[in-house]
Amino acid sequence: MASLIELGGRTFALEASGPPEAADGGLILPPGRVALLHGLGDALFYRHGQNSWSPCGWRRLSGPPLRIADPRRRVTADDDVWDDPARHHSSAVAALDGGDGNVLLLGALGLGVPRLQADRDTLAGWYERGAAPWFLAYGPEADVFATYTRQLAGRLGRRDRRAGNVWCSWYAYYETITEQQLAKDLEDLTGRPFDVAQIDDGWERMVGDWHPNDKFPSGMRALAEKIGDAGLVAGLWLAPFIALPGSEFAQQHPGLLLRDPDGAPVIAGHNWGTGYHALDLSRPAALDHIRELTHRVVHEWGFKYLKLDFINAGAVPGVRAGDAEREQTYRDALTAIREVAGDDVYLLGSGAILLPSLGLLDGLRSGPDVAPMWQNYASDDPSDAMARNAVVNALHRLWHRPLTEVDPDVVYFRSRLNLLTDQQLGWLRDLADICRFRAVSDPPSWLTATELEKMTAYLTARPQIRQLGRYRFAVDGREADFTPVLAPAAQAYPL
Repeated sequence: MASLIELGGRTFALEASGPPEAADGGLILPPGRVALLHGLGDALFYRHGQNSWSPCGWRRLSGPPLRIADPRRRVTADDDVWDDPARHHSSAVAALDGGDGNVLLLGALGLGVPRLQADRDTLAGWYERGAAPWFLAYGPEADVFATYTRQLAGRLGRRDRRAGNVWCSWYAYYETITEQQLAKDLEDLTGRPFDVAQIDDGWERMVGDWHPNDKFPSGMRALAEKIGDAGLVAGLWLAPFIALPGSEFAQQHPGLLLRDPDGAPVIAGHNWGTGYHALDLSRPAALDHIRELTHRVVHEWGFKYLKLDFINAGAVPGVRAGDAEREQTYRDALTAIREVAGDDVYLLGSGAILLPSLGLLDGLRSGPDVAPMWQNYASDDPSDAMARNAVVNALHRLWHRPLTEVDPDVVYFRSRLNLLTDQQLGWLRDLADICRFRAVSDPPSWLTATELEKMTAYLTARPQIRQLGRYRFAVDGREADFTPVLAPAAQAYPL
């Protein structure tokens, strides 16, 4: 049915399956497909990425859409089935800024792969499967996003645990990490202002085979105990929803791999020099495997902080048992992990999908890997690993903060193996303060005495943060302006 609605003193034409209902700060629209004649002309369009690495940001409707052009990378870092090279599109929520100080927001309130698109005349939303309501609001940007998060918290949940200061092995050693090197680093970390020491990729036999490799002869329980002896919470990297084709798991349990309509294992993304497979989480045996893995890592080995990576693979398209909906399947698997791990274990999602993660994950990575370089001269992929991409994406996901911790990835203090300028290092550190999620990957032995002092001072400070505009903040009274980070890729109106 078509109707005229009024929001914030402005009239919009709405087409929906039924009449809207008044809600806190906006309207609840009925389940199903909705479309608005927005009348905002060539507005800025807010695109929300499907998972942690998918690009987020504002783009002029008359310009090209924000997307990942490389189809191989798009399979890994976005919802490839809904890519559109010609039309502005978004996952879960979209917004339009006409430049008058107000923003029109349309956001999904349930699961089922909600998608949105817009042009100069219309803003539309629909669900791939099933139907859930929508939230519509018009007003100042901060207000409409805040009212949307309250709606999401009431329907899907929120988490308010804090990780504290995290030390991570990845950006120093990548996959070359060893038990011997970690022992030395843990000695150096003892007494420093960290709360968590998280071991990243490189400890396992192979992705999908979650047992320690030959570089960790003492085993993972001994490593967790050593981290605890250093006064830190033991953290571990896992990619529980995927397996490499050559893994024992993939070879011994082919029936637990997600299949396409032709019966072939789905390629859920590309990394480690190959395509990787997704587990079919709609199958009870696959969920039993996830539960057993979680129990082993948490209750037998003793890790209380889990970085769950590549988890968007749990919701890639495929043929699922009982024709299960893919976002609900993803959420059911995260629920299994949370139930087995317990409420006191911090769960961080990377590659995480916002709506089906709410109430289950304590933190969500907000962008691609930082990398100790600002821009890759050989790539303009907005999901590629580089510091600028990480900053841009995190800035556009800050509105998640009432729902879950926003993880902007690590900051750097080292001069060794680091191509970032002082200004770029400052942007990373200020953003981590704004997010209130601080992580470092620099081994203390890599730092000079001055760098160690700077790191310690940064990690012990508790600055007051105030937002001044879309990309401007006050950090203990000092202005932190991220506008130059966006130029020339985006133009922004102030809040």
